[in-house]
Amino acid sequence: MNRIMQMLMFLMLIIYIKAKVDDASIDPSKTIVWGPGLKPAEVTMRARYFFLQLVDADGRNVTRSPGKDIVAGQVSGSSSSGGLCRIWTQNIDCNDGSFIVRYKVFNTCTNLKIIVKIKDTDVPIYQSVFKGPIYEEECYCPNLSVTNWLHNYQCQKSYTQIYSDLSPFSDIDFAKIRQNIIKTYNRPTSVSICHYVLKSNKIYRRCYGQYVGFKIFMDAILLSLARKVVLPDIEFFVNLGDWPLVLDKGPLYPIFSWCGSEDTRDIVMPTYDLTESSLEAMGRVMLDTLSVQGNTNLPWENKIEQLFWRGRDSRRERLDLIDISRKHPELFNVSITNFFFFRDEMDKYGPAQNQVSLFHFFKYKYQLNIDGTVAAYRFPYLLAGDSLVFKQESKYYEFFYKELVPGLHYVPVKRDLSDLVDKINWARNHDEDALKIARLARQFSRDNLLPSDILCYYTVLFHEWSKRLKSKVEILDDMEEVPQPSHSCPCHFSDYRFEDEL
Repeated sequence: MNRIMQMLMFLMLIIYIKAKVDDASIDPSKTIVWGPGLKPAEVTMRARYFFLQLVDADGRNVTRSPGKDIVAGQVSGSSSSGGLCRIWTQNIDCNDGSFIVRYKVFNTCTNLKIIVKIKDTDVPIYQSVFKGPIYEEECYCPNLSVTNWLHNYQCQKSYTQIYSDLSPFSDIDFAKIRQNIIKTYNRPTSVSICHYVLKSNKIYRRCYGQYVGFKIFMDAILLSLARKVVLPDIEFFVNLGDWPLVLDKGPLYPIFSWCGSEDTRDIVMPTYDLTESSLEAMGRVMLDTLSVQGNTNLPWENKIEQLFWRGRDSRRERLDLIDISRKHPELFNVSITNFFFFRDEMDKYGPAQNQVSLFHFFKYKYQLNIDGTVAAYRFPYLLAGDSLVFKQESKYYEFFYKELVPGLHYVPVKRDLSDLVDKINWARNHDEDALKIARLARQFSRDNLLPSDILCYYTVLFHEWSKRLKSKVEILDDMEEVPQPSHSCPCHFSDYRFEDEL
């Protein structure tokens, strides 16, 4: 027994020494820090955030987690009354040598201090003080034109999908087409749309259809942007359903939708799911493109070499996936979680399994993005995780799909999934290549799918749309105002200019 105890103590000593060596190899002076959360006075979000990439003494990026809680990000400040500002800070270990520090400001702050240190060291990686004011999300302070706002948020210079979607609409006169749009899409049992007007940074709407509850997502992004930036006066129609509406063969009407397809001409926006998670991170939403990176805490080599999938029976290929998995059980862990469309086949493809958190998915090396009724809206989160994504060929797309490169950001598979087994076996035999694709997918999500990117996309879309409106933007008699939330937040800007400099 003594010998066993000696061996255990020796192993623990080795682990302790290795941990110390790994910690010591990090060079705080070379660590890279970046992100919109480092400009809190200019960038307002419910959850501000920034990134750290740890670098070793030789100037090389650290590529795996150096240990639990080794990075300590601290954010503090003063309230307008002179007391402490209420701030919630979260440090996210992405398990690849990078960290995310995000913080939520609950009331207007001054002298906000950000300090980031390696645990048990005195020299900070980053330290800065911002006099402020630093506003919380609910403050109505749209003091900037679109030009300056886009600069502060470091938005992209070009948006291919926006320009492609808007290209057919060069000269829109709603006085001529408004009633035709309402007549065409006012089909209460099958279609729900909302007619919006933005005027002097206030939002007005009238909705048509039996199921208009999803208007809350469009309301939320419009209200949030109007609190931050002076938006142009615009008029537009929003499709509240998943299916695109504007068929190639029919009249070409401008309809904003969350999903596009190869045989429709809708103007595509970020999905309601991604929009809500971007607006409500560190609030009522647990899953977002940042949190998913902190809950994928298994090193690549420790992940299970199977494809993991859970979902409802919203497309025949999902049932085909079950058939394929039963022939190759060593490659798959897949199940249907709810039967609705194919209830008569429950005996063959069931029983339905319990839903699991998307965070659980990333215990497995391989993920599958397969269509539901339209595009599967979980794709942004799969890309942000650290697993290899296989994507089914599809006619449906979200706003960012055309920026992705097959073979670089994901592994494409045929629509009927006939080559899925071969593609999984390729990944198992080319593990380093699979890891590279997974890492590039995560980098794509950081460059295109974070909360600031979603705010940027909507703002650019609305601004570009305003250039194409010929008719005067007016509030119609049958519209109701969508009010800003009642919130006591004194703004330091008293004069708002409701025009854009561009």
